[in-house]
Amino acid sequence: MSTSFSSLPIISLSSLSKASCDEAELLRLSAELDHVFSTTGFAYLTDLPLTYTHEDVFGICDEFFGPNGVSTEEKMKLAKRTFVPGNKNTYRGYFPPQQGSDNLKEGFELGTPSTLPSSSSPNPKFNLTEPNVFPSSQSFRTKCETLHTELQNLSTKLLSLLAVSLGKPSTFFENYLTNSLSTLRLLHYPPVPASRQQELICTPHTDSGILTLLHQDSTGGLEVLNSKNEWIPAPYVPGSVVVNIGDLMAKVSGGRWVATLHRVRAAKRNADQVKGRHSVPFFFEPGAECVVRSLDGEEVIYGKHVVEKMSGWVEFQDVIEEEESGLRGVPKAVEVY
Repeated sequence: MSTSFSSLPIISLSSLSKASCDEAELLRLSAELDHVFSTTGFAYLTDLPLTYTHEDVFGICDEFFGPNGVSTEEKMKLAKRTFVPGNKNTYRGYFPPQQGSDNLKEGFELGTPSTLPSSSSPNPKFNLTEPNVFPSSQSFRTKCETLHTELQNLSTKLLSLLAVSLGKPSTFFENYLTNSLSTLRLLHYPPVPASRQQELICTPHTDSGILTLLHQDSTGGLEVLNSKNEWIPAPYVPGSVVVNIGDLMAKVSGGRWVATLHRVRAAKRNADQVKGRHSVPFFFEPGAECVVRSLDGEEVIYGKHVVEKMSGWVEFQDVIEEEESGLRGVPKAVEVY
């Protein structure tokens, strides 16, 4: 369980940008991450080993969602089959706002830039290893793929440090990297009209997977729940990304680490909020066939885990509900930000 924190800690990753980093520095950083995930479950990471700045990342969002971005017609050509039955993509691509949902957002997501070997899915409606789809702009595609690669590399370094903090070799999580399904999401929350009484644009949830890296804009709204049942604001810190772990990684640690509840509060519409809120979460995910083992011996095949969790993801909810009785009409939110 999380502790009674009143703000999120800040961890500098400057040592990861050095050509060489001594063992003492890495052990110190490993211990910091261990402490964070054992207490708050969340932290800000600064001095990032990324070439893309905060402005670069949200420039990509503007290229897709902005007034001069991708047209509605082209977006729907990229939409998942859930929304456009004639489209081939089932798991990657665009999803429009879910009308009537507390999680009123639109998004575009992609997986690894490389081609993944096909994998059998527990649910034939979804192909977890399908190729990405993109709008016609080659520049936009290149930027998305480069950002995905850089965040995957950063996640790999963090996993190494987390392995050490568990008393394991730094290579302990290497099998997670094979045919990784990691997802990069570009999200846009339209501004909530002043006439609409809506407190939240993302309802309380924990992430379901391994590790999340979040770029958030200056709009704010992210809140994290502490052990006193208080919602602690986590506003944007310049030059930072927010990191947290999911339910599966908490299990991997044998309960040592905590997946903390979080939500996003709606911003009041004003002159500064005409575009709404943008956020860019990156979800590190193992391969579909990866066997994820916890320290207490429990095993989960990751692809099966993902499909089971999809019943809680609003952009897939209608499809899952057609196959599972008793779920229709139940509001859910997982991994949205």
